[in-house]
Amino acid sequence: MLVLLRYQQVPVVLVGNKVDLEEEREVSPSEGQALAEDWGCPFMETSAKSKTMVDELFAEIVRQMDFCPLPDRREACCPACSVQ
Repeated sequence: MLVLLRYQQVPVVLVGNKVDLEEEREVSPSEGQALAEDWGCPFMETSAKSKTMVDELFAEIVRQMDFCPLPDRREACCPACSVQ
């Protein structure tokens, strides 16, 4: 837990998957969007089977990573880490 406290922002994207199985849906898009708003992160729905929004998801992940500050590379986050 201490390691997580060192970083102020961690990139998060909330993803609803298997959007192609509409009849088996357990969470509505509005519920997903509301949770994402509570968490302060983007929300996307995808389907690997139908290739829906998969490329857009990876692009959003990269965008979120670009907004996150990098940790100080001079400091190891824990005794087990070796940053070179």
